[in-house]
Amino acid sequence: MRSLDPAFAAHLAGGVTTLCRAWRITRRDGVVLGFTDHDRDLLVEGLTCLAASGISGSQSSSASGLAVTGAELSGALSADALDPSDLAAGCYDGAAIDLLLVNWQDAAQHVLLRRGTIGEVRCADGAFTAEIRGLADAFNQTRGRLFTVTCDADLGDARCGVDLTDPAYAATAVVSAVQGALRLRVSGLDAFAAEAFARGKALIVSGAAAGFSTEVKAHLVDAEGAVLRLWQRPPADVVPGDAIALTAGCDKRFATCRDRFANALNFRGFPHMPGNDFVITVAIPGEGGYDGSLLE
Repeated sequence: MRSLDPAFAAHLAGGVTTLCRAWRITRRDGVVLGFTDHDRDLLVEGLTCLAASGISGSQSSSASGLAVTGAELSGALSADALDPSDLAAGCYDGAAIDLLLVNWQDAAQHVLLRRGTIGEVRCADGAFTAEIRGLADAFNQTRGRLFTVTCDADLGDARCGVDLTDPAYAATAVVSAVQGALRLRVSGLDAFAAEAFARGKALIVSGAAAGFSTEVKAHLVDAEGAVLRLWQRPPADVVPGDAIALTAGCDKRFATCRDRFANALNFRGFPHMPGNDFVITVAIPGEGGYDGSLLE
């Protein structure tokens, strides 16, 4: 049960109220931002909550179970509120968000209504919508190891042990043509076979989008050279001449670990574990040493 400040409780019981909502966002890099749907800025616990941000919240609902509820935060993108490039770069992914009910005549009178994290963020036509996930969503996430056929380590981490600074697994490519927001033709990868960098990391190191990093969806090779398809759109235009630092990717299969990376001893999966097809396999008399005696 929430404990209210006596003055705020008296205000709520008074019949006529002066209430608004405020949102406090704490990014994983430590940046803290405040917003409100009131028509002027409010100072709440030392944080200025911006009014002219165009931000509003949807109806907040709660339900039993661990499913994500329908609460959302939406608004217009502006330089004074949210930087579109930060949203595109994933700076707000997993950020903590607090929903506050505030007496705008005296911002010291407020109460925390809900706490959660920002999930999926969608941007279109100069506006954004962010999904708000409740604290119970953490119980819906995988924790610890799973018994799977594929490896559960990240390529290059301590459990994997592959050195991604090895020239066999890293390269710098230069954009030669832009064939779409997510499709780039590059030079400098002639020594690498197709899909060598698929599922790997692409870090743009020069140009307007320098510092942006995303996963490589596909690494194609045709008669004109190499083509990279990215999973995420860069926050700024990529132009010919921009450089991209690439590291190899892995499909988590034992054969890939053994044959491409010579790292079978560090494979973190269970490649010989039988799958669902083994459960429904029918034994055939005379094969595999089985004589059919159980059928008699």
